[in-house]
Amino acid sequence: MDLACTEEEEDFRAGLRAWLAKVLPALPPKPAATDWPGRRAYDTAWQRMLYDAGYAGLHWPVAAGGRGATPTQHLIFLEETERAGAPYVGANFVGLLHAGPTIAAEGTAAQRARWLPPILRGEEIWCQGFSEPDAGSDLAALRTRAVRDGDDYVVTGSKIWTSHAEVADWCELLVRTDPAAPRHRGISWLAMPMDAPGVTVRPLRTLAGSAEFAEVFLDEVRIPAAHRVGAEHDGWRVTMVTLSFERGTAFVGEVVACRRVLAGLARAARANGRWDDAVLRRRLGRLNAEFAALWRLTQWNVSAAQRSGGVPGAGGSVFKLRYSHARQELYDAAAEVLGGDALDADHPWVADRLSALSYTIAAGTSQIQRNIVAERILGLPKGR
Repeated sequence: MDLACTEEEEDFRAGLRAWLAKVLPALPPKPAATDWPGRRAYDTAWQRMLYDAGYAGLHWPVAAGGRGATPTQHLIFLEETERAGAPYVGANFVGLLHAGPTIAAEGTAAQRARWLPPILRGEEIWCQGFSEPDAGSDLAALRTRAVRDGDDYVVTGSKIWTSHAEVADWCELLVRTDPAAPRHRGISWLAMPMDAPGVTVRPLRTLAGSAEFAEVFLDEVRIPAAHRVGAEHDGWRVTMVTLSFERGTAFVGEVVACRRVLAGLARAARANGRWDDAVLRRRLGRLNAEFAALWRLTQWNVSAAQRSGGVPGAGGSVFKLRYSHARQELYDAAAEVLGGDALDADHPWVADRLSALSYTIAAGTSQIQRNIVAERILGLPKGR
């Protein structure tokens, strides 16, 4: 791909920079990490500002309510908003980064009309109901049952690590609709309203002290069959579309954020005398090269996704595998730069270091990503 920006793309960058310079100083302070109702209000207000300015769903297809931006414009948006310190998607991330794109790719016209505009306007928050207590990253082992009863499914089971469930309006939910089918069949993808009778949410507190995850218990929850995305029993294929978005494009803004943190580490090391350590300098230099390479891989993945109709491919697993480990290495280096301050739980780098531990598990473990790379890219036989 041509990595040089056209005159039109540079005009887009200039317009975005001017808009950010105008609106960011007027934003209220960001709520505490533990205040998820406050975070929801903050994140959805920012999403509405993006929508009103024409930046919401920038790279989504026009037919889905987006702007149909080029891959380069999408990347410029990510670069400029992160460098300006603009809010990230926050509580909107499930809807904007994988539930919404999945509905855009797999949903009916009525489903797209119902769910996509409220996501783009910041009016409705989605959570992800995939993992289960006894299945973990083995999604095919899910046991949450959905029994058809007239125009509804009656759902019973439980989910865990359900992102933002306590503030969500909707849940992208995986259920087993045919328990007699093989593991990867008989699964369906449903959109569940979180205020439906029988839904119980119990927040989980993380090592970093926040509670953006929850357990969700489902006791004979009735979900209209019209809320099924894709054909009945075809949920595994639809789920692979969802996960390709989650692994392929959902983390791209964070690469820019990590590069900004790395620059901050270099400045801090110079200020506190740690820069004299040649080993640390080499470590930071290697990380700089690592994240530069990850950004180039991001550019390739975003461009490849558009060429393939908007759905990222297996290259997302290559990115996710390396990024999750590089992020942990980055914050290990931050602890080295901080020295004794690395024990201060209130320091943002320390909190990020704790959250970085989850990245080799979130969106599919590193072991699963290695299997995908081996089978779908290298063509190796499947493990038994």
